[in-house]
Amino acid sequence: MSSFTIRALTSETFDDFAGLVDRNKGMFASCWCTKFHPDCAEKGQSAEGNRALKQRLVAEGIAHAALVYDGDRAVAWAEYGSPEELPDIQHRKEYLATVERLPDYRVTCILVERAFRGQGLAAIALRGAVELIAQAGGGVVEGYPHDTSGVRKKNSSFLYNGTRTMYEREGFTYDRPKGLGNCVMVREVAPSTP
Repeated sequence: MSSFTIRALTSETFDDFAGLVDRNKGMFASCWCTKFHPDCAEKGQSAEGNRALKQRLVAEGIAHAALVYDGDRAVAWAEYGSPEELPDIQHRKEYLATVERLPDYRVTCILVERAFRGQGLAAIALRGAVELIAQAGGGVVEGYPHDTSGVRKKNSSFLYNGTRTMYEREGFTYDRPKGLGNCVMVREVAPSTP
């Protein structure tokens, strides 16, 4: 089995990310993982507009992700950021009605290239995001996975943020339900020491 490595999404790794997105037909509905970013004129107009928006946000340092590499090819990713960077979460109205405190970071999207699914890369991507958050100073991290009651789905392509059981294995604890079939998972991440 290959040894996978983690790299942060930056201007230097954007082309690797773009290759992953292109091989997966623009991700979900050609969104280029811009869905959770604040609304703006570029967002949702076209696949090209979404790509340009993502590239601009990365260059400005307000779009973050952990890229999972197999050799020199990015094959999975986990998007994370502050609530200000990623305000447009699924079931937002219900979430805001039940939140006591916003997290420091949230993990909003995890994607594994089709040919690499079933090898635990979603968990590796999540772990990579947590490691990068620790390097940035840590804090309270939330994720919003699907709560499948431990049942593995045959078609995992709809699981845009993994499963509750995966988050539990990665040290997150269940906080509350969010929408139909999703939940809020929380983990306190300590800052990493250099």
